[in-house]
Amino acid sequence: MSPHPSVRPSLPRRTAFAAHLLCVSLAACAATALPHAALAQPASAAASGAAARNYSIPAGPLGQALNWLGRESGTLITFAPELVAGVQSPGARGSLTLEQALNALLAGTGLAPVSSVAGEYTLQRTPAASSRPASKDAIALGEVQVVASAERDATTEGTGAYASKAPSATSTRLPLEWQETPQSLTILTRQRLDDQRLDRVDSAVESAIGVIAFRQSMGSDLTSGLMSRGFAVGNYEVDGIPSSSSLNTGNSTVLYDRVEIVRGATGLMSGLGTPGATINLMRKRPTITPQRSVSVDAGSWSRHGGTADFSGPLNASASVRGRLIVDAREADSFVDRYRNKNSTVYGIVEADLSNATLLTAGLSQQRDDNSAPLRTGFPLYYSDGSRLVLPRSYNSSPNWSYYDSTVKNAFVSLEHRLDNGWRGKLEYNHRQFSYDGIVSYLSGDIDRSTGLGGEVQAAHWNGAPEENNLDGYVTGHFPLFGRQHELVAGFTLSRMQARNAPSYGWFVSRWTGYDGAIGDIHTWDGSVTPPVFTLASHGDTQVRQHAAYATSRFNLTDDAKLIVGARVTDWEQTTATRPVSGAASSTLQRETGVVTPYAGLVYRLSDSLSAYGSYTKIFKPQGYGVFDINGRGLDPEAGTSVETGLKADLLGGRLQASAAVFQTRLDNSAIRDESIQDTRIFIAQKGLKSRGLELELAGELARGWNLSAGYAFTSTKDAQGADTMTQIPRNSVKLFTTYRVPALQALTLGGGFTWQSASGYSGYYMEGSHAVASLLARYEINRNLTLALNVNNLFDKNYYTGTATHALYGAPRNAVATLTYKY
Repeated sequence: MSPHPSVRPSLPRRTAFAAHLLCVSLAACAATALPHAALAQPASAAASGAAARNYSIPAGPLGQALNWLGRESGTLITFAPELVAGVQSPGARGSLTLEQALNALLAGTGLAPVSSVAGEYTLQRTPAASSRPASKDAIALGEVQVVASAERDATTEGTGAYASKAPSATSTRLPLEWQETPQSLTILTRQRLDDQRLDRVDSAVESAIGVIAFRQSMGSDLTSGLMSRGFAVGNYEVDGIPSSSSLNTGNSTVLYDRVEIVRGATGLMSGLGTPGATINLMRKRPTITPQRSVSVDAGSWSRHGGTADFSGPLNASASVRGRLIVDAREADSFVDRYRNKNSTVYGIVEADLSNATLLTAGLSQQRDDNSAPLRTGFPLYYSDGSRLVLPRSYNSSPNWSYYDSTVKNAFVSLEHRLDNGWRGKLEYNHRQFSYDGIVSYLSGDIDRSTGLGGEVQAAHWNGAPEENNLDGYVTGHFPLFGRQHELVAGFTLSRMQARNAPSYGWFVSRWTGYDGAIGDIHTWDGSVTPPVFTLASHGDTQVRQHAAYATSRFNLTDDAKLIVGARVTDWEQTTATRPVSGAASSTLQRETGVVTPYAGLVYRLSDSLSAYGSYTKIFKPQGYGVFDINGRGLDPEAGTSVETGLKADLLGGRLQASAAVFQTRLDNSAIRDESIQDTRIFIAQKGLKSRGLELELAGELARGWNLSAGYAFTSTKDAQGADTMTQIPRNSVKLFTTYRVPALQALTLGGGFTWQSASGYSGYYMEGSHAVASLLARYEINRNLTLALNVNNLFDKNYYTGTATHALYGAPRNAVATLTYKY
């Protein structure tokens, strides 16, 4: 099985800077594509593994461990898939030759390596192992070399782990393991997602250390309000490819193997983005051996749904593999009249075109329909300034409001590995986000004695923006000063466009002639006359981004690794508005040759402890419609982000511990101009500083005992040193753990809590510190059938989340039971 495929794509010549940077990078690649005899050591020496190097390969599935060794050493290791199916490796650590590392990985497995003259290795059973009877569950496949992809190498599905040391490329595109990444990296494994029943992306990300949900809506067009390190979480990637922040990536986690979260700025990969965090959603891949599962669930508020997941080879040799996932769910809510219905379909096929070339193609569709969604919650104050308290079940939206959306995604990629260990990948992605909704906002001067004065304001949103991405890169090792170093170079071409999008203007209200009076707010049941929306204009929006990047990791010593890189970006946004009556208008925003540097240093203090530091710049053009009082667009956001920390592998690598301190400085952050009534006028805030500390622990404390826990502190101040972003709690603690009961191996118990300190707006309502607990119980009825029960908000804590004047309640105690059948 080849460790990594590689591709040498034909790079499009879209911009001069991209071509120049890639030519330099490819020249380095070509220099290393010489026969092995031209390297520092001859092929024979490489074959014997004479040169020792520092390996840190954790215990785990043997196939994954061999892929890791193949990538690190640049050596081809081939084997039949049935040889490693279900086999665990003890790992390999220390200064070892290639042959020593390979033997360490195979210790106790009944397998032995056989080397060839070309310096490659194949595996065979030892005589003793060959005499053992085959497992009745073994699958007879032909002798094939299955190409391993970078995505499959890091697969967490089926590991049962809360920590992953497999390579992640979210931060720099280099496949770096957790301890080698010079930034805070949290990986929500498939086991963690399943245990906590984190079936939506926003709830999954919220469960991570250092991420706070600042929710203003439920099921509407507003974002989920996720914040990290004092800033909005606005950078999303799917399989490492950035997605436009204006396009929804879909909110179901059923199609993802894991969710990788890099806190802080990641300008090297995202180019233009926010410094809060980057979310990388890694799709599930087809499996070499068949696996099938069907699950059904039911829970509070008439929740019910089901999932079917089928995966495996599509031909006798397993050179073609596929996977199909279908998921559907609907539920009422603790909020009156609000109902959600969602569905997901995902299909993917992989084909080994050769021993070194992998072709992947897939489709997905996620649909999300919401009836009577809450856009900004309910008002918190009467007209006299006293508190307005409404029940948890109160819905401030009218019966006729709705928000429906569909995300369609098609992708195809080609991955290829060269004999010298270099590999490359070329991927095309098409995504369309269709949405339609009539959403509302409950405002007005509400009289304390009568409850009158409230009114509904409403807006109609409709559109179908789409995005096309072409992403390509090459990566591999190159020799310099007697050591092997790593390089990745690539490009990203993206275009997002919304054509002929209708506009019905801003919110309608009594100022526009619509009477949305609701009567007594305490007895209102959602009945109000629906408005008539008049088409005001059509518009076209197009955003282009062309970028090229290169990153190298230099092995300065066995213990010191220096990562340096830069991204060069051209960005352009054009908008055109064609009113039903009146003259058309258009605007153009453009940024050319924006350089985003990145630097990181990792120093291994011992076999288990590393220290790191990183630095990057921040650059983000303002969003559409962000203007000052004179109608001019604000300058782009710009700043720097610095982070230092320690990472430790404990208990033989089963437990990961980290500590990080950070500082982010940002200029031109857009905030509303409070000196005027118009909420669409902004000013640029200078000198915003965010500082903080994060502590995290994830992994296996003991056999059968998984844990994820951490603490985060964030302080954000303006240029004058005054506290800002006070709606984000300064302190937060999160913990979740599961334990397989030794006396009853079929039973797993778990639970956890989240705690956050007081937060809110100065002069308005402040939410006090509070904790919310959860519980898990899972019982394996037999080897195929499992029943699980999740209880959220176990002690029924009553708390708010929202803006200065409007809020939502957090969900009360609720439960969901899941029955899963695997065969």
